[in-house]
Amino acid sequence: MYNTRILTAEEFGNFEDLYEDFRKKAATEYNFELEPLDYDGFLDAIDKDLIKCIVLYEENEPVAFLVYTTAISEAIELNIIHSADKTDYGLRAKELLTKFLDITKTLRKEKIVCYPMLGSQKELINIIAKLNFKFIGIEVLRFKFNSEASKEMFDRARVVKLPEDYEVVSWKEEYFEDAIDVINESFKESSDALFDPRFTTKEGTRDIIIKVVKDVYAEFMPNSTSVLLYKGKPVGFAFMNLTGGSIVNIPLVGIKEAHQGKGLSTIMLKHSMDYIMNAIKLYGTPITEINTTTETNNLQALRLYKNLGFIEDYSYPQSYMPI
Repeated sequence: MYNTRILTAEEFGNFEDLYEDFRKKAATEYNFELEPLDYDGFLDAIDKDLIKCIVLYEENEPVAFLVYTTAISEAIELNIIHSADKTDYGLRAKELLTKFLDITKTLRKEKIVCYPMLGSQKELINIIAKLNFKFIGIEVLRFKFNSEASKEMFDRARVVKLPEDYEVVSWKEEYFEDAIDVINESFKESSDALFDPRFTTKEGTRDIIIKVVKDVYAEFMPNSTSVLLYKGKPVGFAFMNLTGGSIVNIPLVGIKEAHQGKGLSTIMLKHSMDYIMNAIKLYGTPITEINTTTETNNLQALRLYKNLGFIEDYSYPQSYMPI
């Protein structure tokens, strides 16, 4: 009934309508925050081997596709499984995933697979589970600057007084090596390391920090990135990135274990948020929200963000296939 193959230049013209169908539905069906690449940009990314696309054909007509990449992290990142017709979505997804697992068989001996199942992709959870994927629940939280409720909660936030010998400052390049040490200690045994094993080593964490501060993931915001100092030594970080010119994302928050449990993460985040709010007020910076993600069962992190006015938006299964 179906056949699957990697998208090649010979079939670019026949694939455009299906890709444009995905683009139209990216925000509503898959919770994409930013508009996907236009078709020319998508083809350029394929030509540069930044992404790979597996297409499912029915009687030589493309009806579904799967996109993945190995170019950004040490994992195989499965980005999207889209079908124009959701009637046979599960069956089509299974065909695409079977082809994907066959193509990546050798690579998966060294790399894990990670797959954020955003939006309607949640429907695939039973199929994914039968293919030996594991799952972590992820919650998306947002602080929206047009929300009076969020701003009121922020103004009333419970924030402890900064203890003696501590100071919160903005990012400087001289803190880079300390950031590797702090983030590695904070994340190496976390669930994040299950689907991004770079967190388990200093070398891998270095790669993550480089990509954060060198604008690989998004535009780095050094002034809004907070650094917690203890007797002049960095012991905590709250990184800030800007996507699409208007959305701030918090990719990493970490603090040394010896300094945890004192409310210092809240102080770091409030320092970052104060800076962003002042930029909006003084310079009319077109930022509409700050967002972040955490595990659905990480009650401490959820309390931290809610205390500062973040609102839970939606959750999704973050699936991963261990090596």
